[in-house]
Amino acid sequence: MTETGSTLSGRPVVSGHQTSLDGVRAIAAFAVLAFHVAMEAGTALEPGFLGALLSRGEIGVPIFFTLSGLLLYRPWAAALLTGSAPPDTRRYLWKRFFRIIPAYWLVVAVALLLWGGAHRDDLWTWAQMLFLVHTYDVSPWWFGLGPKGLGQMWSLAVELTFYLTLPLMAAALRAFALRAGPDIGARAKRLLIGLAVFGALSYVYTIFEYFPEYRPWMNVWLPRSWTFFVPGMALAVLTVWARAEEGRARRLSAALASSWGALWLIAALAYAIAATPVTGPRFVGLGGIWTALYEQLLYTVIAFCLVAPAALEPERPTQVRRLLGGRVMSYLGQISYGVFLWQFVVLYLWYDFTGQKPWTGNLVLNLVAVTAITVLLAHFTYRHLEEPARRLIRLIPQNAGGTGPGSPKATALRQNP
Repeated sequence: MTETGSTLSGRPVVSGHQTSLDGVRAIAAFAVLAFHVAMEAGTALEPGFLGALLSRGEIGVPIFFTLSGLLLYRPWAAALLTGSAPPDTRRYLWKRFFRIIPAYWLVVAVALLLWGGAHRDDLWTWAQMLFLVHTYDVSPWWFGLGPKGLGQMWSLAVELTFYLTLPLMAAALRAFALRAGPDIGARAKRLLIGLAVFGALSYVYTIFEYFPEYRPWMNVWLPRSWTFFVPGMALAVLTVWARAEEGRARRLSAALASSWGALWLIAALAYAIAATPVTGPRFVGLGGIWTALYEQLLYTVIAFCLVAPAALEPERPTQVRRLLGGRVMSYLGQISYGVFLWQFVVLYLWYDFTGQKPWTGNLVLNLVAVTAITVLLAHFTYRHLEEPARRLIRLIPQNAGGTGPGSPKATALRQNP
C-alpha cells in the first residue's frame, strides 16, 4: 500500500533529539525542586489548596521514570518489531554509567564532606552511597531516605536498578512476543500485554509491602515503581509500531498526539485529585494500603498523559513542540539531571547561610534563590562534567559488524535521554 504524504507526516518521531521530551524533563525536575523547597519552608504542610498542590510536586519522579522507560526500551522494541540492530548490553550499561555516575559521585562527595559528621570516615557509608545501594540498608545511621543533602537519591537508586534489569525485562518480553510469529502488529500487541503484566505486578508488590505488616523500606525499591516505567515502555512500543506500519497503531498514535490538550487536562485533574487526602498524608510513605494504591494509579495517569503527546509527536511541527521544545525549555531539560542532583545541597546551604530553621521561611524568596543557584551549578556540571563524561563512551569498542547501539540501524531508532 502506498502511503500518502499526510499519512507519512503523521508518523511519530523515533530518532534524533526530541526537544519536546527535554521540556517534559524540565517540568519534572522543577516540580521536584519546588516540592522540596515548599516542604522545607513548611508551605506544603499547611492546610488549604496551595499547600495541597505543592505537596504533590513529587510527581516529577514518576514522570522521570516514564521518560526512562520510553527512551531506554525503544531500541529493544525497534529491534523486535522492525529488525533493526538490538542494543549491545555491555555498551548500553557503560553509557548509563557515564551518564549518571560521575556527576552523582561529585554531589555525594560534597554532601558527605559537609554533613557526614563522624561517618565521613566510614568506608561502608561511602560504598553504600557511591554504588547507590543505601536504600537496601533498612537501619542506616541517617534514619531516612539518605544522608543530609542526598535524600532525593532514593529515586536514582530505583533508576539504576531499572537500568540493570531492563535487558532482562526486554529478553522476557521478546521471548513472549516472538510466539506471535513474524507479524509486527501481533508482536506489538504481545509486548503491550507483557508490559501490562509488569504494571499489574507493581500493585501486587505494594499489597505485600503492607501485609502482613508495613515495611516502609519497600516503598523505595524498583517493583513498586514498575507502574511508572511501564507507560513509557508502552509508548516506545506504540511509536515504533506506528512508525513501521500504517493502520490502527498509527491512527491511535496520531489521535493521542493531536489530543494533547485533553490529555494534559486529564493529567491536571488527576493531579488535583492526588492533592486530596485520597493519597494519604503529605509525607512520603505514611499512608495505608489504599492511599498507596490510589497514589500509584493517579501518578501513573499523570505521567502517561503528560509524556504521551511529546512521545508521539509527528514529524511535522506541532503546538506541543512549540510549547515544550523551545530553546529555554530544551536547555533546562538538558541540565535537569544537575538540577536533581544539587537541589538539596543548595537548599540546606541556603538555609544555613540565611539562618532559617526547618519548616519555616518565605516560599517565594527561597524558591527563587535556590532555583537560581541550583540552575547555575547544574549548568556548569552539565558543561564541564556530564557532557565530557558521556563522550567517554567512545572508549568502549562497538560490536563487530555494527550490531551495537552505535550502529547506523540502532542510531536511527534511538534518542539518548
